[in-house]
Amino acid sequence: MEPERQPQRKARWTLAGVLVALFAAMLLDRVLHEGHLEQTALFYVGIPAVIAVTVALTARPRSTIGMIMASITVALALAGPLLGEGIVCLVMAAPLFYLVGLLVGLLVDEVRRHRGKGRMNLLLAPLLVAATLEGTAVSLPRDNEVSVTGAMAAANVERALAAEPRFGPVESRFLSLGFPRPLRAEGTGLAVGDTRKIIFTPRRSLGIGAPLEPRSMTLRVSERMPGRVVFAVVEDTTVARWLDLRRATFDWRSGRLTVALAYRRTFDPGWYFGPLQSYAVSEAAGYLVKTFAG
Repeated sequence: MEPERQPQRKARWTLAGVLVALFAAMLLDRVLHEGHLEQTALFYVGIPAVIAVTVALTARPRSTIGMIMASITVALALAGPLLGEGIVCLVMAAPLFYLVGLLVGLLVDEVRRHRGKGRMNLLLAPLLVAATLEGTAVSLPRDNEVSVTGAMAAANVERALAAEPRFGPVESRFLSLGFPRPLRAEGTGLAVGDTRKIIFTPRRSLGIGAPLEPRSMTLRVSERMPGRVVFAVVEDTTVARWLDLRRATFDWRSGRLTVALAYRRTFDPGWYFGPLQSYAVSEAAGYLVKTFAG
């Protein structure tokens, strides 16, 4: 029997390193879920860092960064069917995973090139460690409010808000990436205590054999004055996994409709998910302006 060639041996070690990295990432995923840390930076920075470091230390590929990116791509592809993640979570997390993988790859290449004496590793290593601590040891401000104002084309916004809304198509490209879409609403009235139950498209998990999960949001009128009404969110199975929506305020006293959505960011790191959530909420507020004043 001919001895195994060097390229074949290297390919086997590379494959073994990738599999070890993916197994380590899945193990860390389970540990973080058990510890209720799946929404912290330890999850969204720690997991890609574990994949990248494991690949770099075990696989010894010719291109460290290329192999790390390939491994993260495989991990993201398997996250849906194996871990039951949804499309929105994968789309939102993918850029962060690739960014962390790139930084770790650059760090490893720098260490190997200068045998641990490079300056970049002195900068990147502490940054990566600090980034994983958000949501556990430290945290950026979480409470936010986004408002959008639009012209009132409808003859009577108050009447439209008091009736069961008729939801049109979602035109926002960002919200069309897999975010829930409102289908219908139950409930009428603008008196304090009046409720609305909004039915959304069901959640389509990528898990193998996973059933469709119904989603809805229940709101109750908490404040009312001429030209202004505030709906408090009392129950939410729609976006609760991604952010904590608190209230929706509709104000048309100026002759223009302003929709303000108050929410609490639940995912870390804030420097990444904060702008994403703010943009998504602003797009949702703009959709509501068109729905009730268009």
